[in-house]
Amino acid sequence: MPRFTRRDFLKLGGLSLGSLAFAPSMSRMFEFDDSNLVRVATDSISVHSQPNDESRIVSQWFRDELVHVYEEVVADGPTYNPVWYRVWGGYMHRARLQRVKILYNTIMSSHEEGTYRLVEVTVPFTQPWRSTKTYGWQQLGFRLYYSSVHWVEAIEPGPQGEPWYRIYDDLTGFPYHINPLHVRPIPLDELTPISPEVELQNKRIDVNLLTQTLTAYEFDKPVLQTTISSGIPGGPRDGNGLSTKTPEGEFRILEKMPAKHMGNGNLFADADDYELPGVPWTCFFTTQGHAFHGTYWHENFGVPMSHGCINMRTEEAKWLFRWALPPHQIGRTFNRGYGTLVRVHY
Repeated sequence: MPRFTRRDFLKLGGLSLGSLAFAPSMSRMFEFDDSNLVRVATDSISVHSQPNDESRIVSQWFRDELVHVYEEVVADGPTYNPVWYRVWGGYMHRARLQRVKILYNTIMSSHEEGTYRLVEVTVPFTQPWRSTKTYGWQQLGFRLYYSSVHWVEAIEPGPQGEPWYRIYDDLTGFPYHINPLHVRPIPLDELTPISPEVELQNKRIDVNLLTQTLTAYEFDKPVLQTTISSGIPGGPRDGNGLSTKTPEGEFRILEKMPAKHMGNGNLFADADDYELPGVPWTCFFTTQGHAFHGTYWHENFGVPMSHGCINMRTEEAKWLFRWALPPHQIGRTFNRGYGTLVRVHY
């Protein structure tokens, strides 16, 4: 059976799955081996001759390029994240790489008007487009990345009349369209609450900023223990004067949103702008916007990385979203209330 090489894939995609948006027939793409594939999630990453930063740099890979991983190697450092990937020509540290798949999906046959359906991106990235009477179809500047989550509000004709999903953007209020082959409708049974019988006073979340760990407790028994990335101490303040340091103290889960556009709300932003559409499984615990959420832009847990939020592995953030109170209802209803206790400390 023939297989696509990386060169074949990039030649087809031009480093952008968005270029496939107008070609819904992609049967040969199913032959591409995505079993050990990572996406470069920063401007560039070096390939070293050995699994350490001091070794010779042999090549560079750039944002959104796809790299095949042959082996995971546990090296001497960095101690908090000692995993390196053996790739063509050498080794890449996993800190700014995202493990991805290339999975195409069946298009929903219908969508009830006035309702919203959660979908998850199942390809390394997909390109959003916007249609206006004045300019027609325009490619937007940002991309929607693997494991990000979005709201479908309608199914409409795409650029060539084929069905495309219209996405509701909660930050800007402006809709845009994506190729439905690139996203998976999330079944409701994946979102059922975890241990809903445990009362509010018997659940709590403990975040240790010194060790960069999170522990969720039922009564006094840990039910989840993991590493996280909190806010960067002393980072540049945002436009509202907020520090990037995660605040210490006792809080409550105030609001839960399965998909949240974080950033400045610029639909034509490029890769260098702060735009994170579809941040998955957010649980807000301050009125300033600090939240637990999934992370698709790094794999560097164990060290501060964020603008103040608690970055988590996406599958663990999804678990926390289902477990934490207040209870959630899916349908673009935001889940507000007096929820699970959160303690953040050193």
